[in-house]
Amino acid sequence: MKDIVQASLPQGTLSGIRDQGVCRFSAIPYAEAPVGPLRFAPPRPAQWRGERDATQPGPVCPQLTSRLARVMGDFEAPQSEDCLHLTVWTPGVDAQRRPVVVWLHGGAWQSGAGALDWYDGARLARRGDIVVVAVNYRLAGLGWLCLPGETANVGLLDEEAAIAWVHAHVEAFGGDPQRITVMGQSAGASNIALMLTRKPLFQRAIMQSAGLGRGFRDAEQAAHLSRVFLRAAGADSLAAARELPVQALLDAQLAPDVVAALQAEGANRSLFYPAIDGDVVTRDIDAAMTAAAGRADVMIGYTRDEFAAFPGGGLDEDSRRKGDRTFALRSRQWARDAVDRGRQAWEYRFDAGYSREFGACHCVDLPFVFDTFDAFQGAPMLEGLAPAQARRISGDVQTAWIAFIRGGSPGWDVAPAQHLFA
Repeated sequence: MKDIVQASLPQGTLSGIRDQGVCRFSAIPYAEAPVGPLRFAPPRPAQWRGERDATQPGPVCPQLTSRLARVMGDFEAPQSEDCLHLTVWTPGVDAQRRPVVVWLHGGAWQSGAGALDWYDGARLARRGDIVVVAVNYRLAGLGWLCLPGETANVGLLDEEAAIAWVHAHVEAFGGDPQRITVMGQSAGASNIALMLTRKPLFQRAIMQSAGLGRGFRDAEQAAHLSRVFLRAAGADSLAAARELPVQALLDAQLAPDVVAALQAEGANRSLFYPAIDGDVVTRDIDAAMTAAAGRADVMIGYTRDEFAAFPGGGLDEDSRRKGDRTFALRSRQWARDAVDRGRQAWEYRFDAGYSREFGACHCVDLPFVFDTFDAFQGAPMLEGLAPAQARRISGDVQTAWIAFIRGGSPGWDVAPAQHLFA
């Protein structure tokens, strides 16, 4: 039975839903809608007041279909630039001060959303007696343009604004602002690494399949791609781009000139990617990343067959080597750097992939973390997975993740030892 439940914040009252022992508050604005003159601008704190209905999921950032839809399956959700929202799942709106985990989704900086059913945090919250928060942030051109004289990497600033909102308000949802873990996968995990080079409001991190081996894009190349992109969209300046319909910005991602410019880079990066702009992302990025590993206890890992998810990849040795270069080697180095700087670090590899085509590919771990196999029903990457296997492995994964989120060990030896999920 579902009941209405309320949370009181300084701004006003949120109405959410209690269902099977977990309260959910959806589409909570953590920043103003980034529209009109705020398109491409750094996030500004949300200004809502009074009573707010948080019972219904909100829209996701405008986006094209993910290139991994053939692996993960696809989703349908309303899209809007007014998407800087987060979702909170909590076992109780009370004074318990539970540990908190903030989820940052992946999607190559151009697809996905925290609001998707894929990342429903109810089971994780109930099983661990923790508060789970999932974040939407700006994607593609809306969040990751890099032009001289303008703020770059505003999608990263969105995520930081969301974490700051959680730090300020999570007590109203039964959470402890002093015990925040930030958890991300793929682009989300790489963004955690960048936040740790700055002034993080968290000291624990779970980094799943961070593609740190690709490095980050230098400002000159990022500016070149951004200029080509804006021309393809039909704008000769950022001011003109603020006037474009959002569909023009989406269509420009597929324009021949844009595709050619990205291919000419030859770095196997996404069109939109964090840029070393010298402001949000420091120019001395290698030294900063090494130092960043000393700012958080970490659980870090990757899947055995990462590259099998991507076009041209497979289960062959060459694909596995590419996956190791992109995901494994830098993840293991991060753990070593963390230990060297006095932090606790645990490594894992996720081998539980049963599809003959995709094996243990990029993203295959996600339904195990959230126990959301129903939302991933029909996903090709899960072909061959038996229900009993799903329950067993998901139970092992959630036990480890929850133990870490609650401030302890995931249950295996510290790095450089590596735990295998199979």
